[in-house]
Amino acid sequence: MYTKSIDNEYIIISLYVDDMLIFCTSMNVMHSTKHFLTSKFNMKDMGEVSVILDIKIIRRDNCIMLTQKHYVEKLFKKFGHFNMTLVSTPYDAST
Repeated sequence: MYTKSIDNEYIIISLYVDDMLIFCTSMNVMHSTKHFLTSKFNMKDMGEVSVILDIKIIRRDNCIMLTQKHYVEKLFKKFGHFNMTLVSTPYDAST
């Protein structure tokens, strides 16, 4: 994890094995950071991230949601428990 701030502009670079995420407060900082890194390292820009480390990133309006629903569904399917019948469990809400 690398963080830097200059004149109220912030950048966070997160590196995991061979994957890198770059978070910036402005597109100018993003472009200059990418330009610098590609001048030093052999890199490929994969665009905006949608899934990393089995965490799905969903962008809606002014928010970002993180989910592992697809991963849980994959595990249920792998072990044959995806299409199980739902059952109710008695629950006394007063306790």
